[in-house]
Amino acid sequence: MISTEHTSKQFDVDLDTVKTQVLQMGGLVESQVQLAIEALISDDVPSMNRVINDDHRVNAMEVQIDENCSQIIARRQPTAGDLRMVMTMVKTITDLERIGDEAAKIARIGKLLSQGKRLVLPRYTEIKHIAELALDMLRKSLDAFARLDLHYTAQVVRQDDLVDEEFRTILRYLITYMMEDPRTISTALEILFIAKAIERVGDHAKNISEYVVYMVKGKDVRHVTVEEIEREVLEKFATERIDTFYK
Repeated sequence: MISTEHTSKQFDVDLDTVKTQVLQMGGLVESQVQLAIEALISDDVPSMNRVINDDHRVNAMEVQIDENCSQIIARRQPTAGDLRMVMTMVKTITDLERIGDEAAKIARIGKLLSQGKRLVLPRYTEIKHIAELALDMLRKSLDAFARLDLHYTAQVVRQDDLVDEEFRTILRYLITYMMEDPRTISTALEILFIAKAIERVGDHAKNISEYVVYMVKGKDVRHVTVEEIEREVLEKFATERIDTFYK
C-alpha cells in the first residue's frame, strides 16, 4: 500500500516537472518572438543575432522534454487523463519549437533588410500590430495549458481569424507598394515573408489552445469550427457549475 502511494505521488511529480519544463520552453519562445520583432523595428542587428544564436536552446529543450515524456510513458504506462496530458505536452513542444523557428526566420530576414542597404518600406505599423495579436494568442494558449482552463480557447481561435485578416491586409498593401515602385519588390517580399512567419506563430498558438481542449475533454477539435469549440467550452463550464451545485 505504501509503495503504491509513493509511486502515485512520484508520478504526479514527474508530470508536474515536465509540465513546468514545457512552460519554461514557452516562455523562452515567447521572448524570442518578442525580441525578433523589437529588433526588426529598431534595426537592432545584435539582438537579431541573439535570437538566431539562441534557437539551439529551444531545440535542445524540445529534445529533452520529448525524452522525458517517452520515459514517463515507458515507466508509468499512463492511461486516460494522464496519457492525454503526456500527449498534449509532446504536441505542444512541437508547436513551440516551430514558433522558435519562425522567430529565428524573422531575425534572419531582419538582418537582410538591415545589411542590404536597399529601399526600406516606410513603416512597420502593420507588422507590429499582427505581431501583438499573435503574441497575445501565444500567451493565452500557454496560460490555458498551465491552468488546464478552456476559458481562452475560443478567444484564441477567433483571434487567429484576425491574424489571418491582418496578413491579407499586409499582402494587399505590399502588392500596391510594389506596383507603384518596382524597385521595392525585393524588400517588400522580405517583409511579406516576415508577416507570414508571424501568421504561422498564430497558427501554432491556436494549435496549442486546441490541445488543451483535448487534454480536458478528450476531444480533438483541430478541424472543427469555432462555434463547435465554443459549444465544447460552454458544456464544460455548465458541467462544472452543476458539479459545484451538488457538492
